[in-house]
Amino acid sequence: MATSSRLFSLQQAFQANPELAKVAARIRQSQQMLTLIRPLMQPGLRAQVQAGPVDEDSWCLLVSNPAVGSKLRQLAPALLAALRSGGFDVQRLRFKVRVR
Repeated sequence: MATSSRLFSLQQAFQANPELAKVAARIRQSQQMLTLIRPLMQPGLRAQVQAGPVDEDSWCLLVSNPAVGSKLRQLAPALLAALRSGGFDVQRLRFKVRVR
C-alpha cells in the first residue's frame, strides 16, 4: 500500500507549528545570550559552559562540573549586567551540572 507523505525539513516543521516555533525562538535566544557573555568568561571556562533553557525571567547555563558553576556564580552580577545591556531581560541565572 503506497502512501503519499510530505517530507518537511526540521525548519519547516518548526515554522508550521506555533509551539515548535516558540521553542526554536528560545533556543536561538539562549545561544545569542551565551555568545554575548562568553567574552566575560576566562578562556578555560568557555568550553565548559553550554546554553540551557531560558524562560520569562531566568536562564540556565549547563556547566561541566560544580567548580565551573561556582566560578560562574561569582561572575553572575557581571553576566546579568551584560545580558541586560544587550537587551535581554534576565533577572536570574541558574547553573546546572550536565550529566554525561
